[in-house]
Amino acid sequence: MEKLKNILAPLAVLVALIACWWVIVLQTESVIFPTPLQVVTGTMELVADGTLWEHIGASLFRVGTGFLSATLVALPMGLWMGRVEGAYRTLNPIFQILRPISPIAWIPLAILWFGVGNVSPIFLIFIASVFPMIVQTAAGVHTIERRYLRAADNFGVSRYTLFRQVIIPAVLPEIIVGMRIGLGVAWLVVVAAEMIALRSGLGYLIMDSRNAGNRYDLVIASMVIIGVIGLLLDGTMRRLEGLKSIRWRYGR
Repeated sequence: MEKLKNILAPLAVLVALIACWWVIVLQTESVIFPTPLQVVTGTMELVADGTLWEHIGASLFRVGTGFLSATLVALPMGLWMGRVEGAYRTLNPIFQILRPISPIAWIPLAILWFGVGNVSPIFLIFIASVFPMIVQTAAGVHTIERRYLRAADNFGVSRYTLFRQVIIPAVLPEIIVGMRIGLGVAWLVVVAAEMIALRSGLGYLIMDSRNAGNRYDLVIASMVIIGVIGLLLDGTMRRLEGLKSIRWRYGR
């Protein structure tokens, strides 16, 4: 019953928003802004000719490659900074300077360094997601209760065993939080990058639909698809939080 309520409440709000959207478009007699039915029709048009799947696949490929690269760099770096005080004091100020810089600001440099192609958005996704994961992982190591580390020292465990059986399990919930934040930012960045420097992906589809005859039905359809995929990606990361090895850190 509780799960049904959790589904029905947001669904009712969504239906109400769509109804308001439909009524406003009809009342204003807009010839440009589409109705929900026109958006659905445009989406079916993209599905029928296969264009939609090509753009979704291109965006997911870029996000997956950039995010995986960032994860492979961020997790060892964050663990190292969390355990070695000298590394934290040296590198943390640099990362704290770079972290607030919008990934969009890197677009001119990305194009200059890597040209117009897949490498530029992958680089932007890497930049967008690597810093949150590094900072969150290092912070997670710092929050480990010292009694765990002292107990490991008392038993004389090796450094490898300490990381594998104490530090990584303890910091895993923080790592998942950092990955969830990084993935959300990565999905935002790839859409923005595709609007500027590419000829495929959902971001490009928005700009191309706008420029090719003011197809605002396809613009809105692309925006809705971006939101749905973002929700699914976030839901996937939330599922990881429910794993037995991770959920001990959460009250629910």
